[in-house]
Amino acid sequence: MFDEKITFDKFIRWFLVAVLVFAVLYVVNYLSHVLLPFFVAWFLAYLLDPVVKFVQYKLKVKIRAIAVIITMLLVVAVITGVVYTIVPPMIDQAEKLSVVANKYVQRTTSGNSITNMVREWIQEYQPQIHRYLNSTEFTETVKNSIPKFFSFLGQTASVVISIIASFITLLYLFFILLDYEFLVKNFIRIFPQKHRPFWTDLMQDVAAELNNYIRGQGLVALTMGILFCIGFTIIDFPIAIGMGILIGVLTLIPYMHALAFIPMAFLSLLKAADTGQNFWVVFGTATLVFAIIQVLCDLVVTPKIMGKAMNLNPAILLLSLSVWGALLGFIGLIIALPLTTLIIAYWKRYVTKEEEVKTETSAESSQG
Repeated sequence: MFDEKITFDKFIRWFLVAVLVFAVLYVVNYLSHVLLPFFVAWFLAYLLDPVVKFVQYKLKVKIRAIAVIITMLLVVAVITGVVYTIVPPMIDQAEKLSVVANKYVQRTTSGNSITNMVREWIQEYQPQIHRYLNSTEFTETVKNSIPKFFSFLGQTASVVISIIASFITLLYLFFILLDYEFLVKNFIRIFPQKHRPFWTDLMQDVAAELNNYIRGQGLVALTMGILFCIGFTIIDFPIAIGMGILIGVLTLIPYMHALAFIPMAFLSLLKAADTGQNFWVVFGTATLVFAIIQVLCDLVVTPKIMGKAMNLNPAILLLSLSVWGALLGFIGLIIALPLTTLIIAYWKRYVTKEEEVKTETSAESSQG
């Protein structure tokens, strides 16, 4: 590799390729809020195309559009089932917490005493309140509150935009699924003819790595979901099955299941208030279950499954998630592992030429 002469022409070519790569990454990052619905829709189309084919060819639904609609309705039904398993019990638990809190307030203080306290406080501090309302300090407070109010409106608008983006994603998904096979077969035509073999190989490698990642991560998520269901059931944790399913779904994106600590803390508070147990004992027990399963998965399940699927060291796995997440945000988290595996494979193939060396060595050994 190092004996090869680097000409000025080759240096310029590699420099331009590097500039192009950085330019593409910059543009993708700049337009990520616009591109995210499209990339998510394409990724979902990649996952759902086998289901569409099953509906179209095995169930004899000849019209592709109807097969796509049936598939999307099936996915909505599955998501609704998962949400129905998790959300209504959470609402029930929140109502229980509200009842417990009300009982606690009623035991400690009566409603009339609170009203009297408020009335006495207003009468005592009425001159100060009047002076404050007429002061410049109050005016400044109002002025400072207005930008915060508009900031709140902006956040509300961003939520509305996110909802609209989800509908756009569904539209993208429908139209991509409608012509998925045509798009995949003809995508290669955007490249010059002499470069098409390389891009064809690249697309096949991407598909292979993505398949390995999805199968591996799906199996890890299923295993973790089952283990958490069992663990939370053993300690009699509220909504044990729902929490297990939630953590399993979050595990589909590596290390996102840590977000489960938020509902876990809420449910621990509820159980402590309902049963009279110490909150830290309940939360500590749930955290212990979480830690045991996490260690078990990190030491046994993930290396066994993802190690074979992606061939990545755990340190490289974490680094790739951090780097691609920082570069491309949520899109980066989705594509981090397959893209890193692909880059390493192509580095070995085209830069270090390890595959050629292995081929030559095996050929020499077979001749010998």
